[in-house]
Amino acid sequence: MNKLLTGAFSLGTLPLFADAQAAPSSGGGSLMQTVIMIAVAIVFFYFILWRPEQKRRKQMENVRSSLKKGDRVTAMGIIGTVVKVQDKTAIVSLYDGAKMEILKQAITDVQAAAEEKTDKAVEASEVR
Repeated sequence: MNKLLTGAFSLGTLPLFADAQAAPSSGGGSLMQTVIMIAVAIVFFYFILWRPEQKRRKQMENVRSSLKKGDRVTAMGIIGTVVKVQDKTAIVSLYDGAKMEILKQAITDVQAAAEEKTDKAVEASEVR
């Protein structure tokens, strides 16, 4: 069994070493190709990852800074209604009336107070 695994490993890596020995590279072109590939990767990461994340972070910061009393928020899976907004924290009233102070940075979703009233009106009309 051990010989079989060793043989399979050596056969799998054999073409890699053979190609490296058979085709020596010219020194001038490979450096330029490497620089171009790194530049393409940086541009790709900027437009696909960093830029959208910056926009999303800025949008969430604006939402968190515009918190007001009566908004429904979700923080770490906990849903509650904002009772008081402070500099870095917000006091949230939970379903059973308990109050909890949470960091604004932990808030992941905000529903304005007006949206909540229309949602309740829609639910009430569906129940009838």
